[in-house]
Amino acid sequence: MRDVFVIGIGMTKFGRHWERSIKSLAAEALGETLADAGIEKDALDAVCFSNSNWGYQSNQHCIRGQVALREQGIMGIPIYNLENACAGGATGFHCAWMGVASGLYDCVLALGAEKMYDKDKIKMFKAFWTGIDIENMESHMAALQNVCKNINLEIPEEDDAQGAGKNRSAFMDVYSAFTRFHMGRYGTTQRQLAVIASKNHFHGSMNPNAQYQNKMSVDEILAARSVSWPLTVPMCAPVGDGSAGAVVCSSDFLKKLENPRPVKIRASVLGSGTNRTLGQEDKDIACRLSRQACETAGVGPEDIDLAEVHDATAFGELHQSEALGFCPMGEGGPFAESGATSLGGKIPINVSGGLESRGHPIGASGLGQIHELVTQLRHEAGPRQVEGCKLALAENGGGNLAFEEAAMGIHILERTIV
Repeated sequence: MRDVFVIGIGMTKFGRHWERSIKSLAAEALGETLADAGIEKDALDAVCFSNSNWGYQSNQHCIRGQVALREQGIMGIPIYNLENACAGGATGFHCAWMGVASGLYDCVLALGAEKMYDKDKIKMFKAFWTGIDIENMESHMAALQNVCKNINLEIPEEDDAQGAGKNRSAFMDVYSAFTRFHMGRYGTTQRQLAVIASKNHFHGSMNPNAQYQNKMSVDEILAARSVSWPLTVPMCAPVGDGSAGAVVCSSDFLKKLENPRPVKIRASVLGSGTNRTLGQEDKDIACRLSRQACETAGVGPEDIDLAEVHDATAFGELHQSEALGFCPMGEGGPFAESGATSLGGKIPINVSGGLESRGHPIGASGLGQIHELVTQLRHEAGPRQVEGCKLALAENGGGNLAFEEAAMGIHILERTIV
């Protein structure tokens, strides 16, 4: 495999863009990404376009990338249409890397765009059901409800078990089930989740591209409206819209550029979930893939300077801090409370604000992570800069089957000076 570099990044502000279309959002991110790379669109050999919801929301299926980018003059070249639930952005980035690393292409664009917000909230929340096995939905959700059956844990009676798909995403119930299991098994507390959410809101307050840019205290987060106990609203990623992109290229292509600011891709892995039991934590998809990524990159978790992880809820970050090897299993809560995952800590996580604060337009989220890591590794992140960072990791998961994500991509990037 050839060396591959990120040479350009771009993204819109994530948020509720009522007046914008997929085409408009994609065009903005495309323009910023090409400008940052210092290339024209004619330099692209291929495009990997990620989107999950356009078909459901607007009936635009089959040729989404071609439709989104044609008005921008992107045509004639291969356009790969990708969807992998919330891991679509990571999938697009992996496929772009693979095209260049294999020698098939020299310069590829990965672009994700998504319109998630809808005034019809029932329709909007039901869109998330499509990330689960529809034919086995009832048995799947019943299995999740049973994960705490033999665990001593008091769950408030007012918890609305029937609200999924009506007043919240079904994935909030998936996450709350896993959170309850973790609380019962390891003693994780709701306050520790609030510490993570408060930290991410603080980080997001320094990110001009974040959907939420307001600081929130731990007590404010604990006092907020419950979504699915123990998760409150600020602990959960908001529904929103946006687009993000990255251009990757070979070392030969890099030599042709004037004043490039490349970041090397040390590892890019993509995988799917298995039928492991909930207790087989060492076989968790993030454990498996992060070990593979670290082996490929020749590094260990202790070498990573910062990470962007898939925190659709605060528990998502807590779990990934364990699964990725940043702390032992069961210690994600105390690890966060110690300040280790905050800016200035041992391993800053989600300095962008994460999905909880930066936002989560599904097909663009994984590329939003790449945008943050490249910005950090270029040492251009301003007040949220991780000092002296050289190695960074992104983890982007999507969908749910059995007791883990259906898909996941993990990338390790390295600061490069030319």
